[in-house]
Amino acid sequence: MPIEQLYKLYLKSTGVSTDTRKIEPGNLFFALKGPSFNGNEYARIALDQGAAYAVVDEEPFYTDPEKYILVPNALEALQQLAAYHREQLNIPIIAIAGSNGKTTTKELLRAVLETNYSTFATPGNFNNEIGLPLALLMIKPKTKAAVIEMGARKRGDIAELCAIAKPTHGIITNTGKDHLETFLTLENTRKTNAELYEYLAAHNGTAFVNIAYKDLMEEAAAVRHLITYGGQGAQYQGHVSNLFPFLEVAFKDKNEEVALPSQLIGKYNFENIMAAVAIAKELGVPNGLIQKAVANYVPSNNRSQLMKVDSNTFILDAYNANPSSMSEALDNLHQVEVKHKVAILGDMLELGNASYEEHLLIALKLKQLNLDKIVLVGPEFGKVREKLDCMHFDNITEAQKWFAQQRYEDTLFLLKGSRGIAVEKILSK
Repeated sequence: MPIEQLYKLYLKSTGVSTDTRKIEPGNLFFALKGPSFNGNEYARIALDQGAAYAVVDEEPFYTDPEKYILVPNALEALQQLAAYHREQLNIPIIAIAGSNGKTTTKELLRAVLETNYSTFATPGNFNNEIGLPLALLMIKPKTKAAVIEMGARKRGDIAELCAIAKPTHGIITNTGKDHLETFLTLENTRKTNAELYEYLAAHNGTAFVNIAYKDLMEEAAAVRHLITYGGQGAQYQGHVSNLFPFLEVAFKDKNEEVALPSQLIGKYNFENIMAAVAIAKELGVPNGLIQKAVANYVPSNNRSQLMKVDSNTFILDAYNANPSSMSEALDNLHQVEVKHKVAILGDMLELGNASYEEHLLIALKLKQLNLDKIVLVGPEFGKVREKLDCMHFDNITEAQKWFAQQRYEDTLFLLKGSRGIAVEKILSK
């Protein structure tokens, strides 16, 4: 079926789905495949649950021309449909790539932009070859700007996503040690993220770059429209005016200094706030609305959250972790001036052959921080536990049982680890 004809069916539908558990009447169902499932086998179920059409890519399942659409590859058809839909949108498409801070930057930017006009942002982690097309197809005609998160695990991933989303603006938050199991080297991570700048350079787009990162400045050099943000020397320049309990930033706008109080924690969120400021200013959002949006934004989903339990304070940053974000979180803990500090850290996953070395580096860093107590959770940290004075638990259930028996007062806790460890459960009753 030609993409133009499929698009007409999409416009008449109630949306796109790839999951029969979430089918809504009138949906267009795409039968995707995975390592342990074949979506073609669920096409009939999708139709029975109210889907208008089922897009399949195996001929034995093409049993009714009135309800089934046969394509060579269902995933490619989904991506082509999303790319065609994007071509109909004459709005700024802001792509966010990078190792750390993508989601916080995305949510901050959404909060700021939607004070001025209708803004769409990628829901959850819809940032890969399946999620990004689904996100694009959620953009409605009334939308005036879209913020699209892009994730990557190997070379070429960002280039593939750019070909679908065709961003007009883009930002790489930073280059860190994420997904080393598949990237293998930091250089591969850097080059993969830089595929965004390559796309923007080739399509007369606008790149936003943190002036503090020399590697990103070099990668973005070919982009004609280059906007810098961050500290001294940047076009959008700011500084940290308060660190704890919540981060406060001030940025310069001509002769005015604009205070940006927030409900975020950690100095590492300075660059996320300044990224949102730079993009919002370039898209015409007034200072007052930026200030209001940053102040009102409340992080969720275990990202940069501050919790008070009795007299204790918890920095809950347990949605995910890699060596770069873990190190930054520990630096922030060290900088906070309180008397009692405890770090409860879970394994950093998906590091492949680099796992032992990276966990060892974190252990050695912990050794220098003079904390009241260090608690490590998971088998990877178990391999380096003897390198420092700490407690270790094989899993979060054991750690939670121990913690429930402790009595702390006036103590600051850092809870951080990869999603698979679920360090936030330490607080479960």
